[in-house]
Amino acid sequence: MQKVRILMKLIKNLLSSRKLIWSLSKNDFKTKYAGSYLGIIWAFVQPVITILVYWFVFQVGFRSSQPAQYPYVLVLVCGIIPWFFFADALNGGSNALLEYNYLVKKIVFNIDILPVIKVLSAMFVHVFFVVFTLILAACYGYYPTIYTLQIIYYSFCTFAFVLGLVYLTSAVTVFFRDITQIISIILQVGIWMTPIMWDIAIIPARLQWIFRINPIYYIVNGYREAILVGRGFWHNGLWTLYFWAVTIIMFALGSGVFRRLKIHFADVL
Repeated sequence: MQKVRILMKLIKNLLSSRKLIWSLSKNDFKTKYAGSYLGIIWAFVQPVITILVYWFVFQVGFRSSQPAQYPYVLVLVCGIIPWFFFADALNGGSNALLEYNYLVKKIVFNIDILPVIKVLSAMFVHVFFVVFTLILAACYGYYPTIYTLQIIYYSFCTFAFVLGLVYLTSAVTVFFRDITQIISIILQVGIWMTPIMWDIAIIPARLQWIFRINPIYYIVNGYREAILVGRGFWHNGLWTLYFWAVTIIMFALGSGVFRRLKIHFADVL
């Protein structure tokens, strides 16, 4: 019950600070690329180049890995867009307390909102790529349907899961700076272990559960079903319950660790 009260108090605290969070998130997004000639354009250039490289390698070099039912470029983009959001939010959020250390040292500032600011900042780029994906899908004849609205749901899924994770990693990073390098390695491996560039159907059915228990797979698959397949998340009832169970546990764990350690943040930083 104590953990539930802590979690509810955190959520209430975040909601009461929503205007400040929104303002700081927009400022964080703008200042991230301040000083460069192209500015925020760089936020979109790297993901686009990454998509083009993966598309060329798997479309030209490994034709056998293409799912036959849908154009490979759409399968790739629908899967990699939520991954970009997850990776960007995790990288940025894990360093939130280090980057905003001058705010952490202010006694009157509510540092609980700092991880949220970084995750919400990553959301701005994600919205652009969602629109890009929908336009690309329409060019191939896959027009938006009522199921496409599920992108909002799956975006919220990503937001909730990565926020819980970021509360944990940002708190630990203050005391163990090497965690950022560990996260980079995990993300490099994770993009290949998650069925993004390849179809999970190539894995024997008895082993597919190993990849499905990855919460990000639920999101990646959800984007594809929302845009290409036209299938509701309620059809994946058990996996939906599993995802939210993991997310709630992660959020409770992350917020609990953050709350316990935050009294030491200012001293360490």
